Amino acid sequence: MGTLASVLEAAGLATVALSSIRGQVVTTRPPRALHCEFPLGRPLGRPEDPALQRRVLDAAFALLDEPAGPVLVDFPEVITDEADAPLSCAIPPADPGDVHPAEAEARGLLPAWRRSNERFGRTTVGKVVDADGVPAIVGLFARIADGEGWKDVGLPGDPTKLAADIRNFYEEAALSLTDAVPGARQAESWYVTRTKAGDAVQRARVAMKDAGAGYYFWNYLLPMTQHRVPDAT
Repeated sequence: MGTLASVLEAAGLATVALSSIRGQVVTTRPPRALHCEFPLGRPLGRPEDPALQRRVLDAAFALLDEPAGPVLVDFPEVITDEADAPLSCAIPPADPGDVHPAEAEARGLLPAWRRSNERFGRTTVGKVVDADGVPAIVGLFARIADGEGWKDVGLPGDPTKLAADIRNFYEEAALSLTDAVPGARQAESWYVTRTKAGDAVQRARVAMKDAGAGYYFWNYLLPMTQHRVPDAT
């Protein structure tokens, strides 16, 4: 979005961008952007609320009066819904044995993932490792989170693709752990905020950033909307 807006501006066309992910628009730096803290997929706010949608558009087009850019303005109204509320999933107990608790957690979820896979007959796990290999990868990210160098733990491929395999594994397993029909990003939020694996990847993301890893490798371990600074504890 930011790159395209800049290209259009260079050709003499004034642009205004609507942002739903603030970190993304900060990075891409379009000439003018209005950030709206709304659920993804609702750039103008609530459906069937034309008064709000008009306020959003008025605020966006008002940015055309700014003399120079890049300009980033936050729309003053915030909208939240249940789309990001974590699912309520009971994680099966797992024998930690001699592995990290996050790895043990992933092992314990294998039966739930298999039930989902049998039910739906397809999976998005497998960019680098299959479901049986996910627990060991969780263990590697836990080691990074606990201080080992990300290049030293033996990751068998692109960290971002491995992290995607973990996230997809957890989201698919969640379908067998709840009676609810997940909304938008509820399974994703459950994985990131309620599981040991999500915590390990979040902390590994920060550790890799602090260690000077390339932006691509640490930034895309989790969706940007899920980036958090883990507790010092």
